[in-house]
Amino acid sequence: MAVRAGNLGEGLPARPLAGELTETLCHLPGLRIERIVSTGQATPKGQWYDQDSDEWVLVVAGAARILIEGEERERELAAGDWLLLPAHCRHRVTWTERDPPTVWLAIHVAPG
Repeated sequence: MAVRAGNLGEGLPARPLAGELTETLCHLPGLRIERIVSTGQATPKGQWYDQDSDEWVLVVAGAARILIEGEERERELAAGDWLLLPAHCRHRVTWTERDPPTVWLAIHVAPG
């Protein structure tokens, strides 16, 4: 594997996007690392993420709110805040900061 490098804050959109921008930074067996850029996007009402992998997510810049199924209130996330969402922990993004963009680092790993 060749050495790769980058900066999570580079190449951010100058204006809001129609959809989130997801870039896979690393993909190995049992591991996927992504940079996600949100500009006001949220999970559509009634839809939930229900993933087969564990997901560790960090808000690098901006802010967001996430609702985890079974919890009464949304969790507010700011730059530096992270969550570990176990496989099949149903959740939805209810709000992301539009300007400046919300930048996420998401690490997906096989459960266990």
